[in-house]
Amino acid sequence: MGKIRRAVISVSNKSGVVSFAKELANMGVEILSTGGTAKALREQGVSALDISEYTGFPEMLDGRVKTLHPKVHGGILGQRSKPEHVKKMEEHGIHPIDLVAVNLYPFEATIA
Repeated sequence: MGKIRRAVISVSNKSGVVSFAKELANMGVEILSTGGTAKALREQGVSALDISEYTGFPEMLDGRVKTLHPKVHGGILGQRSKPEHVKKMEEHGIHPIDLVAVNLYPFEATIA
């Protein structure tokens, strides 16, 4: 596995996320993040680029749609060993994403 250069961090349970992100930042990792996670990171001095700024597309539908974008999925799914993938990624401004840290929204707890 190569060096981690870019990570997406988007979590509903933010326990431990700041220290995790600080370690990544200390290793030179660019952090892409969403709404409340980005805010929590920045409040603790961790630089995080909003996903919406990276994609050029706003969060919508009460925050339910934020990471569903080709620049995010292409960065995760693009195979760097395939020249045709690399070429398409470059053509469309898609940067490789090496690490994804997410946890799912607590739907059951919210409904209750």
